[in-house]
Order: sequence, then structure tokens, then C-alpha cells
Amino acid sequence: MDIKNSYKALGISDEVFEFGKEIESKLSDRFKEIDRVAEFNQLKIIKAFHDNNVGEACLMGTTGYGYNDIGRDTLEKVYADIFHTEDALVRPQITCGTHALSLALMSALRPGDEMLSISGKPYDTLDEVIGIRDQAGSLKEYGITYDQVELTEDGDFDLEGIRSKIKPETKLVAIQRSKGYDDRPTLSVEKIGAVTRFVHSLREDIIVMVDNCYGEFVETEEPSDYGADMTVGSLIKNPGGGLAPIGGYIVGTEKCVDNAARRLTSPGLGKEVGASLGILKDFYQGLFLSPTVTASALKTSIFAANIYEKLGFYCRPDAVCDRFDIIQAITFNREDAVIEFCKGIQAASPVDSFATPEPWPMPGYDSDVIMAAGNFISGSSIELSADGPIRPPYSVFFQGGLTYFHGKYGILNSLQYLVNAGIVKL
Repeated sequence: MDIKNSYKALGISDEVFEFGKEIESKLSDRFKEIDRVAEFNQLKIIKAFHDNNVGEACLMGTTGYGYNDIGRDTLEKVYADIFHTEDALVRPQITCGTHALSLALMSALRPGDEMLSISGKPYDTLDEVIGIRDQAGSLKEYGITYDQVELTEDGDFDLEGIRSKIKPETKLVAIQRSKGYDDRPTLSVEKIGAVTRFVHSLREDIIVMVDNCYGEFVETEEPSDYGADMTVGSLIKNPGGGLAPIGGYIVGTEKCVDNAARRLTSPGLGKEVGASLGILKDFYQGLFLSPTVTASALKTSIFAANIYEKLGFYCRPDAVCDRFDIIQAITFNREDAVIEFCKGIQAASPVDSFATPEPWPMPGYDSDVIMAAGNFISGSSIELSADGPIRPPYSVFFQGGLTYFHGKYGILNSLQYLVNAGIVKL
């Protein structure tokens, strides 16, 4: 068996293959530590399945109103156990991560309240939810104000800045774990826990909400383990394991989850309705697989950072630092490099490999965005995918890989496209 020929059949030159092989040979210790965390999280999930008596009946689903949906209700108990919270809302009716965050915010805030983001401006798709960019139905339109505190230059929380910004009307403090399109470190669970305690020491009644997207199961603990009142995420990222076809989750205090459920359905109905249809098996099985899928995505990101840092490109996180989410940012400082990188990722995808990604004015963003995502689940960023806004400094944001071997091939193919275009010389 000659693995080099297998890569060559997929368009990877000997030169690119050997470059990647040399990089990979130095990563075994990092990969073993990732597997250790995955094993811990796998056992945590299995225990939650056992403690809640997950059975075949839980996989069936319901239609119509969804009353007495044992599978849906049991899954929410499983999530609450895994995240160590009082309650959980895990629904296919939550369409994406932005929807989950919007639901959390709009269920917790009332006219006259203020939302304070303490990790800088949130991800672009929340601009219109908050009202940073005017949009019908935004928090701003409902009389809810917004303020933010930037992180310090070294990526820490500005405690004095937070203290000075908290006002009587401040009802909710938001923290975004991942960096989005910003050039800043992803926040560790430990840092989030410390600032959560700090906020609650200032005022116990403030709701601390954490956008946990891309961070689930990267560490052995979650923000909810450190007192976050709401932890929010998407099922087509880490916790869906690449199988969940839609959905989002909110875990946290009973009051926060109950308010979110009533906002999702209606007052008086709350969690009692919401049919799970035929997708509960995918939710359960995806959650079961999520620690190893997340581990594969982490390995891929570390491989990518080591490849591109070796070639002289700025990577965030860098090749050696600890990881707190699955996203790898690479700054090329040129538009054509971002486009060629994304072309390489798309061409390595199992679905729509023949398609060519191009920048376009994607809804929710303030600049053209290019996205490469030939996935089994549309938009699933736990699968091999890459995207980036077409604006200086021309960075690409790479994430995912259901298996490390696919992720590895995707990164090698991105490099091959850059070599073929004359942008990179090995």
C-alpha cells in the first residue's frame, strides 16, 4: 500500500505530500492529548445516556403538537447532565446558532434593559439582532440598549472596564467564546469562569450568557460548569457530531431555559410542545460521536497552523498554543490567496467537490464573504469548511473535519491550490 499514490490520485503532488508528512511527524504528542480529552468527554456523555435511561423509544420522535415526546424530553435531560445545568432546551425548531443566540437574548431581555458584551463586538450575524445595523425586530427596536467592553491587548477581560460599564439597567452580560472574524484569542473555559464569578460578585441578578459555538468538548469542562446562566450553541457544529441536520441548544438555569422555551413556542406552552419529527436518532447519535468528531477537527486545525506558520503566514491560534475551539484563522494579506485556499477546501469535499466557491454578499454580513463547504449537512461547520470576509487583512477561517484524515487531505489540497496558483513556493 502506497499512501502517497492515493494522495497523488487526488491531485496532491509529491512535494506537497512530503511537506505535510514532515509537519505531521512532529504532532503525535499534541494529538495524544486531544484524544485524552475526547475520551473524558466520551465517558461523560455515555454516563448521561445511562443515567437517563436512553432507550429505543427515545429515537422515534413525534408529529403534530409533540406532547409527551419522551425522546425530546430525555435528550434535554441528557444535555442538562452533560453541561451540569438545571435545564436544557434542545430543539430542531432552533434553526441555527444565530437563532439560538437571538432566542436566548430576546427571552431574557425586556424593554429598558441593557445587553453588555464583554468580549468586544459579537460575531457579524448578531449585528442585526442587536440593532448595531438597523433591522426590523432587533433588540434596539424593542427599546433594549447595547454596550460593549473590548478585551485587553493580550486577550484578557478588562475587569475595570466591565465594572465601569455595568449600570442599573444592565440585565445581561454576553461572552463570545470563539473569536469569530476578529483577530483575538479564543477564550478558555477557565477565563470565562473567572469573569463570570467577577460579574456575579458585582451583581448576582445579572444573567451571564456564553456563546459556546465551536467550543463544545474541546476542553473537559464547559462555561456552565463555572456558573454561566445560559450557555448557547448550534447542533450543526460540535455537539451535533456531523449527524444533526438542524437545531440548537440552550442550557442553563431553569428560569432562563423556561423563558427561552416560551419565546420559542408561546407563553403557556413552553417546552410542552414542539414535535421532534424523525430526527431524534441523529441528535442522539451525533451527540454520542461529538467528542471524537471534535477531536478530529482539532487535529486538523493544529495541522493547518503548523503547515501555514511554517510557510510564514500569521496564524491565530499559532502552531503551539493551547486550543479552546476548533477554528483556525490564517492571514494571507491578499485576496487571491483566500479565494484559492477556499477553492482547495471545496475541491477536497465529499459533496459538491466540482463547485467553485466565489465571494458573494451573504445575508447577515457587512462585506462579501467566500465560503467553502461541500458538506453532507448544508452549512455544517463541524464538517470540513472554510470561510472569510473579503476585506483586509484577508484572513480565512478554517474549521471542521469529521475525520482527521479528511481534514488532513483538505489542508494539503488548500496548499496545493496555493502552490499551483504561484502564491506559495515550497
